[in-house]
Amino acid sequence: MIFNPQVRRNASKLVGERSSSFDLARGRLVLLSGLFVLAYMMLAARAIDLTLIQAAISDNTEASKVSEYKPPAPVAIRRADITDRNGELLATTLKTSTLYADPELISSKKATAEGLAKIFPGTSYGDLLQKLQSETRFVRLRRDLTPAEQYAVLELGEPGLAFQDEDRRVYPQGELTSHLVGYSSVDRQGLGGVERSFNNYLNDGDALRLTVDIRMQHALRRELKKAMKDFNAIGASGVIMDARNGEMLAGVSLPDFDPNESIDLKKENDQKKVFNRLTLGTYELGSVFKIFSTAAFLETHDVPLSTTFDASQPLKIGKFKINDYHAENRVMTIPEIFMHSSNIGTALMGEATGGERLKKFYDDFGLLQPLEFEIHEVGKPQVPSPWREINTVTASYGHGITTTPLQVASAVSTIVNGGTLVQPHLVLNEDETRAGDERIISEKTAHRMRQLMRLVVTDGTGSKADVEGYNVGGKTGTAEKNEGGRYQKNKLISSFVAAFPIEDPRYVVYIVVDEPKGNKESYNYATAGWVAAPAASRVITSMASILGIPPEHLPANQDLSSSLKQYVSVKSHE
Repeated sequence: MIFNPQVRRNASKLVGERSSSFDLARGRLVLLSGLFVLAYMMLAARAIDLTLIQAAISDNTEASKVSEYKPPAPVAIRRADITDRNGELLATTLKTSTLYADPELISSKKATAEGLAKIFPGTSYGDLLQKLQSETRFVRLRRDLTPAEQYAVLELGEPGLAFQDEDRRVYPQGELTSHLVGYSSVDRQGLGGVERSFNNYLNDGDALRLTVDIRMQHALRRELKKAMKDFNAIGASGVIMDARNGEMLAGVSLPDFDPNESIDLKKENDQKKVFNRLTLGTYELGSVFKIFSTAAFLETHDVPLSTTFDASQPLKIGKFKINDYHAENRVMTIPEIFMHSSNIGTALMGEATGGERLKKFYDDFGLLQPLEFEIHEVGKPQVPSPWREINTVTASYGHGITTTPLQVASAVSTIVNGGTLVQPHLVLNEDETRAGDERIISEKTAHRMRQLMRLVVTDGTGSKADVEGYNVGGKTGTAEKNEGGRYQKNKLISSFVAAFPIEDPRYVVYIVVDEPKGNKESYNYATAGWVAAPAASRVITSMASILGIPPEHLPANQDLSSSLKQYVSVKSHE
């Protein structure tokens, strides 16, 4: 092989030139690739900016427009039902449709307002047009639409109108149980009755069963309305109670209201309707208090019922004079004092009992303190302070002390059930069948009081409360209303409390009528014997039919009142 240095140098030079060209091409390729990668990254960054960041900013901007109202989130738990003791619905929750608008999407506000005004005749065109001009994105236009109304709205073809499901509280019994069940707002807040006092419980989805029997509720309300109409009264209240355990089987206050309709407490008329006379109203209830003052005397004095008191003259205490409505003007026995409802005789028994002891008895019966009850609408009794001698005298026949009708019914239950304290309640406890063991009076005193109450119906002021075969006992109460410190003779509270069957009472019925006016049938009397006693009789008759209670015809010599006839010489006037 011939080695030629020149050839070798030329070859090396050629290889070097080719290597340099390759390196240059590769560098250009790398640079071009880098530019492509950079451009891709810029495009990707722009895409992220458009799809995520700008969208989020846009969402925030739109959200800021909805500043006044946002559609409520669906409620996970349905507000629970309220039923009576037999499972009849008193309050329930239904799904309803609400119409709302997004004004920004309304194509023609004028045409839309005109169309909606035709669908909803009770809605103002101007009001609708004003709402559709709102700058918010959610404007509620109408609640509780019917299917026909929904269809009519859809036919408008307006994309800015839409529907939303909402819960609506419904009261199937309407006015019948309004003061006990109460009512609630559109945002699930109870505003009265058990709806208010058990608001959180119901919102947690727990159903509530009441002691009320709507059959008896209906009977009681019907007879109270009749008494109001017959005697042109301004109001009435009543209760049916199980005397054994304090269960409220019915409770009514009139006037009442329909909880399905809107209530405006700024209006005086609505205030009157919502006011619960049975539990919140406090009144001087008159001679029904003689039940408690007579029981107090018999409990503190071991004397026979033949004991007499001189009621021949008005009783004078300082500058005050105590009179009887139908004066007998004679010495009377305890049964005569009770059956004739003598203020003088009862006041003398009150004096004999003593102020401190009488006041304590009233307090033990639960008459002087606000009642512990399952609804918040509870009144505060008014009690004289300081308690003077005159207060002992007037309180003995129900003047000078105000309390609620429900408290009186509870106290009467305590007496007639044998003397053990009854605590009224509205929520059903199926395990509770009897009253507690706190004794207020002895069984002997309780028996005597049942005898006296029966005598009032057979021979006394409550004769119009009698129901053949059911042996009703009771007591009338007629009190003048105190207005501005003066008693008004023409404004009465007439009431009657009944217990039956009086031999072993199961039920207590209390009827209270506010400002009744006498009529032709009552010979213009508006007293309890004419007004409230007949209503109690009608309620008891209905109860016997509803509950299937058979009549019991006792021989005359076995009637509770028969043993007292020996102490009675004159029949009552009323």
